[in-house]
Amino acid sequence: MAHAPTSASVRWKDLPHPVIAGLISVIVNYGGTFILVFQAAKSAGLSPELTASWVWAVSIGVGITGIVLSWTTREPIITAWSTPAAAFLVTALATTPYAEAVGAYLISAAAFVLLGVSGWFERVIRLIPPGVTAGLLAGILLQFGIGAFAGVSLDPLLAGVLIVGYLVLKRVAPRYAVVGILVLGLVFLLLQHRVDVAGLRLALAAPVFTMPVFSFNALLSVALPLFLITLTGQYMPGMLVLRNDGFKTSANPIVTLTGLGSLLMAPFGSHAFNIAAITAAICTGREAHEQPSKRWIAGVAAGVFYILVGVFGVTLATLFMAFPATFIATLAGLALLGTIGGSLASAMAEAKTREAALITFLAAAANIKLLGIGGAFWGLVIGLVAYAVLNGRWPQRKPAAVGAVLPLDGTVR
Repeated sequence: MAHAPTSASVRWKDLPHPVIAGLISVIVNYGGTFILVFQAAKSAGLSPELTASWVWAVSIGVGITGIVLSWTTREPIITAWSTPAAAFLVTALATTPYAEAVGAYLISAAAFVLLGVSGWFERVIRLIPPGVTAGLLAGILLQFGIGAFAGVSLDPLLAGVLIVGYLVLKRVAPRYAVVGILVLGLVFLLLQHRVDVAGLRLALAAPVFTMPVFSFNALLSVALPLFLITLTGQYMPGMLVLRNDGFKTSANPIVTLTGLGSLLMAPFGSHAFNIAAITAAICTGREAHEQPSKRWIAGVAAGVFYILVGVFGVTLATLFMAFPATFIATLAGLALLGTIGGSLASAMAEAKTREAALITFLAAAANIKLLGIGGAFWGLVIGLVAYAVLNGRWPQRKPAAVGAVLPLDGTVR
């Protein structure tokens, strides 16, 4: 069921849950994947100034686009940097001059602007059956759910405190379970002196402009892979996360605005930013707020936290990465349990698509990597093929629902 934007006023009691959900998504992003950006910068031999500029550009860009999209759509549009693209750049930047890489960033960003304006991506998204969508999301998130309990082997006391705390809070105060384990975990780490903040100094980041250089080699070796990896590894699963939780905002303005943002920030070091996938699920489900119409606050809150990190450059990013890996993994997994359970229930709900959804779930969970493309894409491809074979036809475009909200661009939300 679609959630239309609402003009209902926001009260103070509506803020804690979505704000905390936004904060957790930011912590998980920086604590879990941002190390790839530092690795790529080191691979490219970037100076501390250029590295800080990269942090500034991607954080500010992600923050502003997330705030604008969440505010205007009244839906939790969580944006993030392209994690698979950052992993790709760890090796690509070792052989590509930085100025040429910046030129490739610009070309890739321009391609996303054209993709959003054309409306092609939105048409593809609407072809995917809901059961397959739910199976894909559950498969993508499965490793995070497993990670919540795998930490017991590595750090039994910390993981045990978080898990037991989550269960107790779910029993006595279910609305505050995720908020509670975040606070509980931070207090536990501070009491054990496991987060070293003594050496941290807040310092403002200064953006550094790099004049882009365009080359055919960088077009083929950086721009094209960057575009394809971000499209299949971020935009596709990110939009399916929104669809799975009932939000129907068109993909066109999301792809267009994040593409424009990437275009503007590329000369300052930002490789690509886009709609989030994994961390978006923390903000789009019931854990963020019981009322879907209030979950957009999480998108705005996440954007504000991203901007704060960007303003202070590598300082706060380094702080987030100082958290133990077990804390990040367990926190993320427990925060996503509700989404994983809901996705599995939706995937298995309809007998007609149940087996195709199950195949999609297992294929996505296997995290297949072929031709340099990640598991989300291959899980979706295998699921759609299974659907077509089992049902004797390819998925058909779903008609617009009666009474669907039509935004100014005429697309069905």
